Amino acid sequence: MEHGPIGRLQAVKLFQINPHAGGITRHNRMRNFRNKLSGQRIGNPSLPKLLLIASAMAGWLLAGCAVGPDFKRPAAPTVSDYTDRPLTNTVTATNVTGGEVQHFNKASDIAGDWWTLFHSQQLNELIELALTNNPDLKATQAALTVARENLLAQRGIYYPSVSGGFSASRQKQSTLIAPTPNANIFQYNLFTPQVSVSYSPDVFGLNRRTVESVKAQEQNVRFQMIAAYTTLTANVVVTAIQAAAVQAQIDATSQLVDLNSNMVDILRYQYTKGYAGRLDVVAQESQLAQINATLPPLLKQAAQLRDLLAVLAGRFPNQEPAETFDLASLQLPVEIPVSLPSQLVAQRPDVLQAEANLHAASAQIGIAIANRLPNITLTADAGSTALSLDKVFSSGTGFWGLGAAAVAPLFQGGQLLHQERAAKAAYTQAAEQYRSTVLSAFQNVADTLAALQQDAEGLKAAATAADDAKETLDLSQRQWKDGYISYLALLSAEQAYQQARINLEQAQANRYADTAALFQALGGGWWQRADLTKDKNEK
Repeated sequence: MEHGPIGRLQAVKLFQINPHAGGITRHNRMRNFRNKLSGQRIGNPSLPKLLLIASAMAGWLLAGCAVGPDFKRPAAPTVSDYTDRPLTNTVTATNVTGGEVQHFNKASDIAGDWWTLFHSQQLNELIELALTNNPDLKATQAALTVARENLLAQRGIYYPSVSGGFSASRQKQSTLIAPTPNANIFQYNLFTPQVSVSYSPDVFGLNRRTVESVKAQEQNVRFQMIAAYTTLTANVVVTAIQAAAVQAQIDATSQLVDLNSNMVDILRYQYTKGYAGRLDVVAQESQLAQINATLPPLLKQAAQLRDLLAVLAGRFPNQEPAETFDLASLQLPVEIPVSLPSQLVAQRPDVLQAEANLHAASAQIGIAIANRLPNITLTADAGSTALSLDKVFSSGTGFWGLGAAAVAPLFQGGQLLHQERAAKAAYTQAAEQYRSTVLSAFQNVADTLAALQQDAEGLKAAATAADDAKETLDLSQRQWKDGYISYLALLSAEQAYQQARINLEQAQANRYADTAALFQALGGGWWQRADLTKDKNEK
């Protein structure tokens, strides 16, 4: 029933203590009030109804929608090809390693262990060693674990926060103005165990958008780890190919040095006998010096490649792998899968990473909008208060309370408004960065496809030049034996052949390396590996 003015005054008087009343009367009034209050809180049959009402309100609040844009994955590009010309099979170079025709199979899938197509057991073992020991890959895996745990921690915001506490104190109250326990004592111990519950209903989706943003950030780290995996495998393959090619160039250059040294010795002898001029000797010495100058850079490059292979495998340079590579031991993959352009954006880890950044930026807009709206918090606490531990949970010592609070920003000096505008601008930035990443991915594939076509042409030309140089050398050797040409002419033919060999080794290495680069450009086949596709987040 409603209270009139007098009724309200009487209700207020229940809480007043007359400082002029006698001690016993004052304590009796206080004891009677506490008994009434305790009986209302603990035994009141309206409490279940109150809890039902609170639960219904919480359910209604949870049904609220999340403010801000709902993220939609960008549509795949509508282009049908990577290059302006249709893909055609590469040309062939006969009687040379790596000269096979490569067939480009559109819409074919990439194997998760594409490097096995080179049919090198040593290469396979080195890659497995790198995948096990490479510290950069391990660092990205640890970063992914951090991101996953942060996401699981953030999901805890969906649930109520429950805390328990216990306090014990000894205190003395004023005998004039302070309320005292029912025992009419002014110095006493107070023991209070208590459980508190707080919950913030996600009315406007602040919690959901926050978790969505953290989830997107976790995906960003995940694809960063996958990018490190694809880069590592491609780097191992390309480095092994380069090491084999450089070693072949060192062998050929060393033979060139020996040939030119021999030619210098012959010319010097002829000069002393008057059969050759000083100009011929100086010219040949200059050529020898030039060839000698090309050898140290090759030796340096070979040492650096060996060190790089050791580091990629997670070892120190003085612990370089025992594996040595020869281009002749590698087989060129001839069936090359080429993913459709619409599939590329769903395979390339850098594109997926940019998409995750875009998703996080979209969720940040919702967070910025929700921060400008009211925030509701529901609280509840229950416990017991007694003067001694053995009375803590006895009848009449319990208490409980329910509460709700709403806080809305009224004036923040424009901070929240500009934060929302900044979030929208950040989304635009992320969208343009995503588009740039997609364009770069398509350029990467197109460049590699064009490189493979030109590599085949270059290898064919280099193989033809090497065959011609070898035929010239064979003819020169027969003519020298029959006395038709001088020994210097024979050495010149051998020098031309060795130079043709160097060019051939470089052309072979380019074709092998660009084949590996195409597998990486198309995404590296990571989606075929269960250890990379398994999302430990989904529990």
